Amino acid sequence: PESPDSRWVEAAYPSLAELYHHLHAHPELSFHETETAARLAAELRKLGADVTEGVGRTGVVGLLKNGDGPTVMVRTDMDALPVAEATGLAYASKVTTKDDDGNTVGVMHACGHDVHMTCLVGTARFLAEHRDTWKGTVMFVCQPAEEGLGGAVTMLKDGLFERFPKPKYALALHCDATLAAGRVGLLPGYILANVDSVDVTIRGRGGHGSTPSAAIDPIVIACKYVLDLQTTVSREKSATDPGVITVGSFHGGTKRNIIPDEVKLQITVRSYSDETRKLLLDSIENKALAAAASARAPKPTVTIVEGTPATYNDPELTERMAAVARQTLGDDNVSRPEPRMGGEDFSEFG
Repeated sequence: PESPDSRWVEAAYPSLAELYHHLHAHPELSFHETETAARLAAELRKLGADVTEGVGRTGVVGLLKNGDGPTVMVRTDMDALPVAEATGLAYASKVTTKDDDGNTVGVMHACGHDVHMTCLVGTARFLAEHRDTWKGTVMFVCQPAEEGLGGAVTMLKDGLFERFPKPKYALALHCDATLAAGRVGLLPGYILANVDSVDVTIRGRGGHGSTPSAAIDPIVIACKYVLDLQTTVSREKSATDPGVITVGSFHGGTKRNIIPDEVKLQITVRSYSDETRKLLLDSIENKALAAAASARAPKPTVTIVEGTPATYNDPELTERMAAVARQTLGDDNVSRPEPRMGGEDFSEFG
């Protein structure tokens, strides 16, 4: 038989779907989520939450207080991606804007943050209407700039856990296209990876392609370097501790017969443990230095541009949440997914 809670969800669904359609049709890029933040702030205020806007630039914090008890943080991300939507949906995004580099780009919620925001509002509505079932404070955090990373750190630097109650628990979700609708996956321990972005400039000495001996060819050095990096994962890292080094961008040269002065590479690095993270980053630098030295080339430049730590789910809390999910959705609809090498900055709150 239907429970009162499931009947509440069924009744609330049409207005939440309308909110989702609105959010999907009006996406905003990282740290530009002004209209999105205003809408979420308004939704939380309607429920009686104490709302503060402009936390970490465009972030929103809403406190729903209900007597003595723990503070539980529920977080959503708000930003969209610079992707032109081509789904053909009636509520598809038609938004274009200038990115931070001045380029005109389409904007789309291609990663599901519109779903996450709708879930947060639905959770807030349910808790506001069922105050007799819980005690404590729910801290709703609407975070900017997850896609470009930095939004969580920006909120923390703006005093998230000093200006507001420091939560005992922090909860977040991410929609998953590999799971059927109505199914939930929960995994104790590591679920998302350390993510580091590294820029490398390999230097040489330019010259004419017909006389390579009079130059130092950075393209050859960079090609050797890319192959050398693969041995870090296959021969230096423990086989039981995951790690990935991917060179996603390789740019050098302007013409067939000209040896350039330098080659620029962009690398993404994924890991779980601190030890493997350090090993991979150290190896990226060491192998760049070695490749340059082997060709008597100038010293390369290796710069860690940005990074975010791995997401580690507290095992006790995760098992507690899984039990609730099984009770609510049924055992067959709750699974334990494999760890992913993707990442996001919810980990910063831990």
